[in-house]
Amino acid sequence: MACGKILILANTAKPGVNEQVESLRAWFERRAEILAIGSSRDPAPAGAGEADLCVVFGGDGTLLAAARALAETDVPLLGVNMGKLGFLADFSVEHMQKHLDAILAGEVRPVARIMLHVHVCRGGTETFSSHVANDVAIAAGPPFRMIDLNVARGDDHVARYLGDGLVIATPTGSTGYNMSAGGPILEPTLEAVAITPVSPHTLSLRPITVGVDEPIHVTAARVNEGSSVFVDGQVPGALADGDVIEIRKADRPARIFPHPGRTFFHTLAGKLQWGQSPHHTEPNDRARSG
Repeated sequence: MACGKILILANTAKPGVNEQVESLRAWFERRAEILAIGSSRDPAPAGAGEADLCVVFGGDGTLLAAARALAETDVPLLGVNMGKLGFLADFSVEHMQKHLDAILAGEVRPVARIMLHVHVCRGGTETFSSHVANDVAIAAGPPFRMIDLNVARGDDHVARYLGDGLVIATPTGSTGYNMSAGGPILEPTLEAVAITPVSPHTLSLRPITVGVDEPIHVTAARVNEGSSVFVDGQVPGALADGDVIEIRKADRPARIFPHPGRTFFHTLAGKLQWGQSPHHTEPNDRARSG
């Protein structure tokens, strides 16, 4: 008997995803009413907010797109990994089938992760706006000269950033571009963001973690013709000298189901090899190989 309502969003461009979703349709219908099956690249289907659960087939990028599409709702997300890493989309198809009944019954709870909202204003006119699940990245772009960014939080000036760009990452996005740029890993439930410079033109400028109780403003004092702001690595917006990028905490968080058998730190260790010692060659092995 169907119990609850589910929405299914999928990366329809990824090979095998459509076939996988179709093969599970009857299985889902025995457990819940399917409100709609759609592409994660499209706007949320009509009535999506009525869903009790959104099952997302794809990779981490697909889950981020679904989080933005459903940002005005409270629909929780369950990510089924059909990609490579599967850090956020933490369920295999088999694990999803094993745990879905418990999830629909409320026996597994989603984790609330803050989302952001970014606006770009030019001379008082908004030129770009988007919800943010992962990060806001400001990239120098062609002709790849160093750019000059001034950052404030509320009434406090934070720093002047000269370099190749800047990443403002949520805890969800802290393990993405932010981590690759040398920024800190943040626990998913923190209400904070990491501000991480990309190739800063000074040894003294380091990543910083700040709360999101006040808005962050990034003023583009000097940028390049090809400079851009990117949301979640997926949604681009152009930048020009004098633009002001405002980043605020969104009204609603993304609610994402964690794998019941893994903690955040288990996932870090398993997916990113975090905290694991390097492999050393034993002295006897070196002697034998000499």
